[in-house]
Amino acid sequence: MTQQPPLTDDAAWAAFEARDRAYEDCFVVAVTTTGIYCKPTCPARRPQRAHVRFLPDTAAARAAGFRACLRCKPDDIARERVAVAQAVALLDAAQVPPTLDALAAAVGYAPHHFQRLFKRATGVSPAAYVRGLRARRAAAALHEETSVTDAIYAAGYSAPSRFYETAGDRLGMAPSVWKRGGAGATIWWTLAPTTLGPLLIAATEKGLCRVAFDEDGAALARRFPAAQIVEGGEALQALAARVVAEMETPGRDTSLPLDVQGTAFQEAVWQALRAIPAGETRSYSQLAVAAGRPGAVRAAGTACGANQVAVVIPCHRAQRSDGSMGGYAYGIDRKRVLRRREGVED
Repeated sequence: MTQQPPLTDDAAWAAFEARDRAYEDCFVVAVTTTGIYCKPTCPARRPQRAHVRFLPDTAAARAAGFRACLRCKPDDIARERVAVAQAVALLDAAQVPPTLDALAAAVGYAPHHFQRLFKRATGVSPAAYVRGLRARRAAAALHEETSVTDAIYAAGYSAPSRFYETAGDRLGMAPSVWKRGGAGATIWWTLAPTTLGPLLIAATEKGLCRVAFDEDGAALARRFPAAQIVEGGEALQALAARVVAEMETPGRDTSLPLDVQGTAFQEAVWQALRAIPAGETRSYSQLAVAAGRPGAVRAAGTACGANQVAVVIPCHRAQRSDGSMGGYAYGIDRKRVLRRREGVED
């Protein structure tokens, strides 16, 4: 993976002052007057900036002669990260998912404490991760099995009814349509004016399938050559108004229906993005953990780039581990505006 540029002292100080959790694994704060080092989120009173050094990790702080803060326990960051990765591996490998109590005990934590750690690292609870894992396996199996029922059981569901209850919304299309690649669908589209430029909004009867800047109906037809493309529609206008409202005032409508397709891993990343509250961010490494592949950081970035529905799946909330914004399919200026509307500064 490409080496990311170092975090500037100004950016680190701003994150430290704000106790920004997005930077918790990016650096530690060494205080020269006390000889201790802290997490960026340490609840203690802030020292003067002249007495602060920013170091890349706890090992560097110890090598420089500093000792760990007893209040925020910065050495726990690495241990917590390892515990979450171990838990993800256990969940991925389990035929029958362990209970929260068993999972927490296996990685050395109390259940309620580990639930908070897991959700902070991945954006979802262990139970929600398991549901997503089954849905991802179902998506993959639907491409491989000759029978939809076989695919449902192969994914770990106890009965087809459980799949339709919990996985149908994640896949968007009905399983049989999914297996045919969405052929035969009707897609309605419109161009909606917004403060960031015209926004293409397109949807099937199931939900939104394309939301994008700098595109029109012709571009939509090229993207979905097997579908019937229809401009306008009364039902679409109501849905389009919700999309525009969510872009202009984020966080008010998180239940917009989707009908999107991707690989199992891409869909897992998209679900993790939708779980990020407005005003918060996640690094690509955190998204990779949430998607069940902690080492697939580059692939998590690629999944963000493959997002079909801008704003609704909020890939503008993804960033590099050093806190910098990273790329954006519709231009870095639009990403900056979207983040600032949510209170996230560069």
